[in-house]
Order: sequence, then C-alpha cells, then structure tokens
Amino acid sequence: MLVTGLKRAGWAVEKPRGSMFLWAPVPERFRDAGSLEFAKLLLEKAQVAVSPGIGFGPLGEGHVRFALVENDQRIRQATRAIGHLLRSGEKG
Repeated sequence: MLVTGLKRAGWAVEKPRGSMFLWAPVPERFRDAGSLEFAKLLLEKAQVAVSPGIGFGPLGEGHVRFALVENDQRIRQATRAIGHLLRSGEKG
C-alpha cells in the first residue's frame, strides 16, 4: 500500500524485498538539501516521520527510510500529504 501510494503521489520507489522498511531515494528536487533536511520537511509539511538515510552512515545519504508499521488508513493519509508536498512549489 505504501509503495502504491507513494507512486501515486509522484515518488518513484521500489518495493522492498522482504524487509519491514522501505528505503526511498530523496526526490531529485530535494536532493541538494540532503536526507536530514528532507526528513525534517516531510515532518513539518506532511506530518510524516521518516528516518534520514545519513543517520545510517554515508551510504544512506540521498535516501529516507520508512518503517512499515502503520495501518492502511494512516498510510493513505500519509501518502496523500506527501503528494500535496511533492506537487507544491516547496523546495528543500
């Protein structure tokens, strides 16, 4: 459901291969700000908490990590809010 919702929101992500986490590349227009700033933007503007990839070491930079622990209703709500952010003129 998360992968489908993020793709519908305009964020190209890959389905995880047997993990309870989804690693998603920071969308291109936010990439220069880095994963930490993008994670803060998601929290502030979409009320969605993700882990910035840089917190997992240098190879994590450029990505954020979603934990697949929310119910379907919350996931739909989160992906709608993310879609609004991605379609806005907001930049990192």
